[in-house]
Amino acid sequence: MVFKHQQFYEAPPEIEVEFPGRATLEAAVSDALASSGGIDASDVMVTASGTAITLSGSVLRQEELARAEEIARSIEGVTEVRNDIAVTGLDQVQRGI
Repeated sequence: MVFKHQQFYEAPPEIEVEFPGRATLEAAVSDALASSGGIDASDVMVTASGTAITLSGSVLRQEELARAEEIARSIEGVTEVRNDIAVTGLDQVQRGI
């Protein structure tokens, strides 16, 4: 048997020892948003970069925007939250816009 060293042609592999896995952190925040009251998170996307979370998408009310950020900050392992969620507003939905 011949042992060959691994070759990486572009970027070296990223080893996540210090931080929880991105997928794990994204799933934890997404699950918390989906199961918490006070927010319809069906149009909210969660992206992790290390221990920083970015929330994007849209919600209907300003209260939901603040609630989403509060929920994301409460997850263990999250150190920073960037909130890029847009508020679409109830009046637009009621008018059919």
